[in-house]
Amino acid sequence: MAHCAATDPKVPALQSQGAVDQSMKPVLFEIFGEMWSVHSRLGQGVSASVYRVSSGRAANAAVKEFQADPRGEDYGFHKERSVLEAIQGHKNIVTLYGVFTNCNYMDVATRCLLLELLDISVSELLVRAVGSSQSGHRPQQGHSLWLVQRCGRDILEALAFLHREGFVHADLKPRNILWSADDECFKLIDFGLSFKEGNQDVKYIQTDGYRAPEAELQNNLAKAGVELEGDSGCTSAVDLWSLGVILLELFSGIKLKDTIRSQEWKDNSAAIVNHLFASNRLGSPAIPVYHLRDLIKSMLHKEPQQRCTALSALMNPFFSIPFAPHIEDLVLLPSPVLRLLNLIDDSHLHNEEEYEDILEDMKEECQKYGSVVSLLIPKENPGKGQVFVEFINSSVSKEAQRRLTGRTFEGKLVVATFYPLSAYRRGYLYQTVQ
Repeated sequence: MAHCAATDPKVPALQSQGAVDQSMKPVLFEIFGEMWSVHSRLGQGVSASVYRVSSGRAANAAVKEFQADPRGEDYGFHKERSVLEAIQGHKNIVTLYGVFTNCNYMDVATRCLLLELLDISVSELLVRAVGSSQSGHRPQQGHSLWLVQRCGRDILEALAFLHREGFVHADLKPRNILWSADDECFKLIDFGLSFKEGNQDVKYIQTDGYRAPEAELQNNLAKAGVELEGDSGCTSAVDLWSLGVILLELFSGIKLKDTIRSQEWKDNSAAIVNHLFASNRLGSPAIPVYHLRDLIKSMLHKEPQQRCTALSALMNPFFSIPFAPHIEDLVLLPSPVLRLLNLIDDSHLHNEEEYEDILEDMKEECQKYGSVVSLLIPKENPGKGQVFVEFINSSVSKEAQRRLTGRTFEGKLVVATFYPLSAYRRGYLYQTVQ
């Protein structure tokens, strides 16, 4: 069913025949008979733009709008739609809510996907890690073993499902892995280059820096006009290569694009991986680091037949080790629960009347930002004197975190981090690593 909604009428005319000025974002989308407001552009590529939208019911989602195809084929839209519809239902793959047609300000129809709205990308996490290390805010580069493990497990589970269904993602990169605040996991997005293994219908796959050696060779052959024969296309092993690079970047905090292009990498990538591990995380426990190193090396074999599969990678001992998150992890990864630090002294906890007053005051303050489901202030460790606030959803908690961070309470600076909803509901309060 097609629905059309006009965008800003003041937008200038088409730049060229069949092309829309992509610098201007729409104001509204009409989706299944309801008007959705456009709040921001989340991303823009060669063939599509992604927007954050909300409806009058306060529902939030993302719209991926594909550029109008003057030939009317809409190949990119149909390709991604067909793959997403075939793989729906896995917790680590973005949810497709529906498809619709939008009419822009020039009355040109564009095809759109209505998708689950996700949060911070691994690309943004990498930028934060590198920036913090360079500024001296972090004593060591990269992210915690807790975060590397969480991301690795989530995406391997997505890939195991995807590969079992016969698909290759073919464009795994940090920008295509996003955190879901409400589901507390990383999810895989953007299936525009995906294909059925043994039936590769995409000539050029993967992004520079995350491209497996066999994909690099295939892309070069395609540029030279050499046709692939039969089932000589790439396999699911290309996804494992990409994930190996991503996990190595998360651990080291170093963008590896130039390294992977180098002759040294081509001659002996294992030696470079060993060097990155030897020069990083001196304070980390040795055994988990060795397991992670071996896991990454098993993903980065030059020969695709020698690489681990997603299922075998999940059996690596690295994923059986329990880690606690760092405070930086809980600042970066949104959830519906906020943890407020530096607010309450021990004296407040042992006077019952004062304690009840503080509970009421904190609840009243937090309700200014949205509906509060529950509030907890432990009187004993772990978590003694910390304030845990569960909001109705992550959108509310993110706004509360933004507005509470940096405020003072009785002369003390408030520190507001997110906290895993699943751990909070189980009553498990991490002794977070500083």
